[in-house]
Amino acid sequence: MLRTALRNLLAHKTRLLMTALAVLLGTAFVSGTLVFSDSVGSAFRNKMAKSLDDVAVSVTPGPRSAKGHAGALDDRLVERIRALPGVASVRPSVDGTVTVADRKGNPAGSEWGSAGANYVPGKDGKDSRYPLVQGRGPAADGEIALDVRTAGKTGAKVGDTVRLAVDGPVMTKKLVGTVKTDDPRVGAGGSLALFDTPTARKLFGKPGEFTELVIAATPGTDQKALTGAVRGILPDGAEAQSGADLAAAQSTMIDHQTKSIRTTFLVFAGISLFVGVFIIANTFTMLVSQRSREIALLRAVGASRRQVVRSVLIEAGLLGLAASAAGFVLGLGIAAGLRPALNATGASLPDGPLVIAPTAVLSSLAVGVLVTALAAWLPSRRAARIAPVEALAAVDQAPAARGLVVRNTIGGVLTALGVAVMLYVTGYRDTSGVGLAMTGSVLTLTGVIVLAPLLSRPFVLLAGKAGVRLFGVDGKLARENALRNPRRTAATASALMIGLTLITGLTVGAVSAGHGMDKLGRQDLTADYKVSSTGFHGLSPEVAKTLAAQPGVAAAVPLRTVGFERDGAPALALGTRPGAVGEVTGVRMVSGSLSDVRGTGSVAVAEPYAKLKGIGPGDRLPMDFYDGKKAAPRVVAIYADNDVLADVLADPALLDPHMEKVADDQVLVKAAPGQAAGLPEKIKESLGRNPAVKVESQEDMRRAAAGNIDSVLYLMYGLLGMAVVIAVIGVVNTLAMSVFERTREIGMLRAIGLARTGVKRMVRLESVMIAMFGAVLGVGVGIFLAWSAGHMLRSSFPQYELVLPWGRLALFLLIAPVVGVLAALWPARRAARLNMLEAIGAQ
Repeated sequence: MLRTALRNLLAHKTRLLMTALAVLLGTAFVSGTLVFSDSVGSAFRNKMAKSLDDVAVSVTPGPRSAKGHAGALDDRLVERIRALPGVASVRPSVDGTVTVADRKGNPAGSEWGSAGANYVPGKDGKDSRYPLVQGRGPAADGEIALDVRTAGKTGAKVGDTVRLAVDGPVMTKKLVGTVKTDDPRVGAGGSLALFDTPTARKLFGKPGEFTELVIAATPGTDQKALTGAVRGILPDGAEAQSGADLAAAQSTMIDHQTKSIRTTFLVFAGISLFVGVFIIANTFTMLVSQRSREIALLRAVGASRRQVVRSVLIEAGLLGLAASAAGFVLGLGIAAGLRPALNATGASLPDGPLVIAPTAVLSSLAVGVLVTALAAWLPSRRAARIAPVEALAAVDQAPAARGLVVRNTIGGVLTALGVAVMLYVTGYRDTSGVGLAMTGSVLTLTGVIVLAPLLSRPFVLLAGKAGVRLFGVDGKLARENALRNPRRTAATASALMIGLTLITGLTVGAVSAGHGMDKLGRQDLTADYKVSSTGFHGLSPEVAKTLAAQPGVAAAVPLRTVGFERDGAPALALGTRPGAVGEVTGVRMVSGSLSDVRGTGSVAVAEPYAKLKGIGPGDRLPMDFYDGKKAAPRVVAIYADNDVLADVLADPALLDPHMEKVADDQVLVKAAPGQAAGLPEKIKESLGRNPAVKVESQEDMRRAAAGNIDSVLYLMYGLLGMAVVIAVIGVVNTLAMSVFERTREIGMLRAIGLARTGVKRMVRLESVMIAMFGAVLGVGVGIFLAWSAGHMLRSSFPQYELVLPWGRLALFLLIAPVVGVLAALWPARRAARLNMLEAIGAQ
C-alpha cells in the first residue's frame, strides 16, 4: 500500500499541485511567524544585553513625597557607594525627554523615544556608555551631543547650532560631538540628546538628584552580595536591582511583547490553514472519486478498508510533508521581509539575524502534515466504505440523500444555536460577553458552512436563470455543473466565505467605531484646536498664558491630570479653570454648576463615577494622592460623562501640590469668530516653532483616529488576504479537477457542436457562480456578526452605532466575479483545448 500511495502521488502530481500550494502558503505563514517573533525577540535581547554589559547593580529612587523623593539619589550617596568593596565605578545618570528639531523643524525622533541624558566623562574625558564618533562630549550649559542618526536628521555638523525643547521655550545649543548608542529607544526610531550633568539636572527638574546610579563591579565580585551591600546604605524608598535580575526582568518583558505579536500572526495563520482544509478535503474527495475503479480492484484482490484508508493518508502525509518543507523555506523569506515592512509603518524593530529554532522547523512541518492528513481522513473513510461492485459500476456518484439530510440537520442545529447565542449577546451592555460572542460567531459560521450544500441550490438556480438568459446553453450547462455535486460546490465556496466573513465583520466594526469616535469628538470637544506635547513631559503652564494672549484666541484652557485612589481603586482628577471648561467642551451638567468649584475645598464629579462610588452633591470625596497626602473636598456639582474630562474636575490649587512637576497635558483653544482658519500658524509662531509642541485641529484628530483604525484594518486585510488567496487556489483546483473528471462529457459536447469559446464560457460561469455564492454568504454572515457583537460596546461607547460601508461591501461583492473569472482561466483553457476524439474515448 505504501508503493501504491507513492505511485498515486506521482501519477497525480499536477492535480495535487494546487493543494500543495495551499498547504505551502499556510505553513509559510506559520513558519514565518515563528521565525520572525524569535528573531525580533533575540534582537531586542541582544540590544538589552549590550546596554547592560557593565551593569552589576542599578539603583533607582523611591516614590515622590511632599518633601521630595523619599529615596533621593544625590552626590553624597554616590560617594558612599563608591567606597563599598567590590565597586569599580558608579555612573550617576539623569534622564528625561528632549525633542530635537530636524531640518524641517519637526521632531527628529519618534514621539515615544525622544530621550535626553547626561554625559559622564571618565578619567580619559570620555563616557564609555556613549562612544564618540566625532568631536567631544558636552562640558558646558550651551553644548550638546547627539547620536549619529539624530545628527543626520538635523543636518547639523559639529560646531553647528541645534534647536531643541524640553517642556518650555525652544533652546539652541552648539553641537560639539556625535556618539554611538545601544539605547533601545534610539534603535527603535527615537533620538538621543546628551548634556553635561548640571545642565541635564536643570533641564529635567532634578536639582541635586539623579534618576539612576549604574554600578560596575570589580572582577570576581559577586553581584548578589554587592547588591545586598548597596541596599544596606540606601535611603528609605530607594531600590537596588542586580544586573542579572534586571536582564531577566527585561527578557520577560520582551517575551511577553513578542508573544502577543506571535499569537496575533498565528491566529491568522490558523485561519489560512482552516481555509486550506476545505481545499485539501475537496481535492482528495475528487481524487478518490476518480480512482474509485482502482480502489474497487484493490478491494477485490484483498485490500482491506484499513489499508485503503492508510494508502490515502500516506499519500496526504507525503504531500503535506513536501509542501510544508517548501512552505518553511518560503516562511524564512516572509520573516526576513516582515521586519522592513513593519519598520516602514513606524514599528522601528531592531536589526538582527534570523533565528531559526528547532521548534519553528518541527512545528511548521508537523502542522502541515497534520492538517493535510486530517483533511484527507474523511475522503479516505468514504472511499473505504464503497463496495467493490458499486465502485466498478460508476465513476462519480451523487451524494447520498440520507447523508445530506443528516448534514443539513446538523447544520440547521448549529446555525440556530449560533444565531440564538448572538441574539442573546445583543442584550449585553458591557464587554463581559466577549467570550460568549466568540463562541456564537464560531457556531454560526460553522453552521453556515455545514448548511452550504443546501443553501447553494437556490442560489445557483437563481444565478443560473440569469446565466441562461444572458448566455443561453453555456449558462445552463454551467448551472447544471454547479448543481451536480452540492458538497463540492459548497466546500469550494466556503473557503472563500470564511475569508470574506472575517473581512466584512472587521470592516463593518471598524467603520462603525470610527463613525462613533467622530461623533464623540463633535459632541464632547467644542474647541477648535488642541495643543499638546510630543513626549511625556507635558507643557509648561506658560504655554497656556502665551496662547490666551494671542489675537484671534477666544479661550485657551489648560488641562492637567493627577492620579489618586478612593477605597484602593485608582481614578483621575482633571485640574483646570472649571468656569472655562464649558467654552471648549460640550459639558452637560446634571446638578450644580462648575463655577462653584473653587480652591482646594470643592470638586465636580462625573455622573458614572458618582454612581459607582455612591456620592452626590454635598458629600465629601476622600482622595488618597500618590505622594502620600490626602484630601477630602466637597462635591458641589455632577456633570454627564464626557470623553474630554476625567472622573473628577478640580481647581489646580487642589492638585498642583501633588504633582512632581506642574505641567499641562494639553491646552484646548477656542478661536474667536472668523479667526479659526489661520490660527494654527499663529499658535506655532507664538511658541517659537517649538518641535516639542503639536497643534491639531478637530479634523486632524478625527483623521488621526480614522488613520489608526484604517492602519489596523489594512493590516488585517493583508493578513486575511492569505486566506482569500488560498480560497482562490481552491476554486482553481476544484475546476481543474472537475474538467479532468468531465473529460468525456466535454468531448461529447464538443462533438455535438459546442464551440471552444462555449466550453470556456461554461467553466468561467461555473466559477463565477461558486465565487458569488461564497461572497454573498461571507458578506451576509459578516454583517450579522458585526451587528450582534457591536451591541456590547454601547455601554462604554454610547456613540457606537452600526454603519454599513456600502461602497466597500459592494466592492467585496464585485470582486467575487472577477475572482471567479481569473480562477477559471487555466481550467477553462485546458477544457477548451481537449482533443475531441481522445476525450470521448477517455475512461
